[in-house]
Amino acid sequence: EGIPDGWEGMDCGPKSMARFRETVLASATVIWNGPAGVFEFDNFSHGTKALLEAVAETTANGNVGIIGGGDSATAAAKWDMEEKVSFVSTGGGASLELLEGKVLPGVAALDDA
Repeated sequence: EGIPDGWEGMDCGPKSMARFRETVLASATVIWNGPAGVFEFDNFSHGTKALLEAVAETTANGNVGIIGGGDSATAAAKWDMEEKVSFVSTGGGASLELLEGKVLPGVAALDDA
């Protein structure tokens, strides 16, 4: 399977959405970075919206749902879901580096102040 040469994947399909949802709801902590499709176009927004709804649902169930990254944060804003997750950050790459234990220059400068 897969995407044939010359084609582009614009959104995920229903099976992927179901697998994402199952995984998210089974997790105590979810850190989501990156949309599941080209959500800016309604025709290709279904996967991203489904993933966002799953993160909001797991958060409502008492788990931790963190959205990191400008595109993911924009998706949360598009569907007015920022308040339905634990935390939203526009610093996706920086958030991941922080979780990896890397020293971020801006944080280091604040620590030194």
